[in-house]
Amino acid sequence: MTAISDIRAASATFYAALNGMAAGNAAPMAEAWAKGPAISAQHPIGGRTEGYDSVIASFAKVAEIAGGGEIRIVDQVIDAGTDLAVETGVETGSLVLAGHNAMIQQRVTNIYRKTDAGWKLAHHHTDLSPAMLDVLKRLNEPA
Repeated sequence: MTAISDIRAASATFYAALNGMAAGNAAPMAEAWAKGPAISAQHPIGGRTEGYDSVIASFAKVAEIAGGGEIRIVDQVIDAGTDLAVETGVETGSLVLAGHNAMIQQRVTNIYRKTDAGWKLAHHHTDLSPAMLDVLKRLNEPA
């Protein structure tokens, strides 16, 4: 396999894990990510999470209230070096959070690192998602 095809496979693993999270199961995220303190994510709901354990926990927290949906990357562009690669594109689809549907349409940058276990995600960064932020705001409003 070439580095580009390896990165496409790692991306497919991550987006399968992301869709697992959307269905309430964040366990596959553990295999998509490189391990270590330098791992980070800047999620569509804001903030920055650092460190493997914290990043995996952040996806698990979303999975607790997720009830379905599908998220995919389109307009994918990959630039791969010998041990680091950048993937850009647009995440599109939908996500159900606590019974509320949020449409997904945001730019994304993913950075992959070549590890002993193959190419793994090292950083995930998306634009803020007004739709997801709106759902979270409604969940925090008094009933």
